[in-house]
Amino acid sequence: MGSDSKKLMDNAEKEALADENKQKITAALQKYGIILVLLFLVVVISILEPKFLTATNIFNVLTQSSIYGIMALGMTLVITSKGIDLSVGSVLAFSGVVAASLAQVSTATTLYYPGLTDIPVLLPVLAALIIGFMLGAVNGGLIAYTGIPAFIATLGMMTIARGFALLYTGGKPVSQFTEGMRFFGSKLGVVPVPVIIYLIMIAITWILLGHTSFGKNVYAIGGNIKAAEISGVNVKKNLVLIYGFCGLCAAVAAIVFAGRVGSVHPGAASGYELTAIAATTIGGTSHYGGIGTIWGAVIGALVLGVLRNGLTLLGIHAYWQQIIEGAIIITAVIIDMRKNARKK
Repeated sequence: MGSDSKKLMDNAEKEALADENKQKITAALQKYGIILVLLFLVVVISILEPKFLTATNIFNVLTQSSIYGIMALGMTLVITSKGIDLSVGSVLAFSGVVAASLAQVSTATTLYYPGLTDIPVLLPVLAALIIGFMLGAVNGGLIAYTGIPAFIATLGMMTIARGFALLYTGGKPVSQFTEGMRFFGSKLGVVPVPVIIYLIMIAITWILLGHTSFGKNVYAIGGNIKAAEISGVNVKKNLVLIYGFCGLCAAVAAIVFAGRVGSVHPGAASGYELTAIAATTIGGTSHYGGIGTIWGAVIGALVLGVLRNGLTLLGIHAYWQQIIEGAIIITAVIIDMRKNARKK
């Protein structure tokens, strides 16, 4: 009897240890799985196309990722607070055309403000940032003070901001910028300026979300909005600031876009909101709220950047790239749903 009891205890201990190891592996995969996916993509694409791992192409991937990566930073705060923002692409276009119209050279073919040519680049940058923040704050105000769903509020703003961009420009692109505006699409040595701006925005957003009371409020609102209110969080004020910051990120992306492309069309950035949402979702930010990291959004943006660049190098048609990206978004949301179902 004694030996049988010992065997049973040993088996129980082995099963408990196996379960513990399984839980550790599952937790590690949930935390670092997206990094493994990124490394897998890099290895596979590098084998299929050796040009992928050249320094020039790596900087190209980072530069391409910077615009929707910056937008994904703001989107991370929004989705972590259990919201959504469908207007960021249109906000980019509107703030972009305004900044572009203020940054034209005096010899431009079509001048929007003849008396304001060759002005310091600070003015168009500030104009874009103010517009982006204000449009985002309006989104947050509508959600906070009227109670309408974030989907509806930001869908309406998507149409309004795009309409303003078209009305402002008459449907025509704005181009021929000063050297100051073109700087945002240039290089400092071998490092692209868009990448430097992206790194700065990553640092700012990481500090905001992870090391301030505002960041704690974002998690609290997403985790349980009623509990957040009871604990003294000013939910309405914080929602205005969350969406305001998301609009601000879209405006920063607009400045990078203008400098990089050299022209801003009122129809620019159509669909960019979906790319920003995709990067955030792939990076592990939960649409159930209360879960999200800046580094996850950065890795998610890199996954999309590597995938797009790799598929282009491999000659895969752009339409198929859209289909693949959509499938990735659906897969990421399904994984998120199952993960939350297991927790419940």
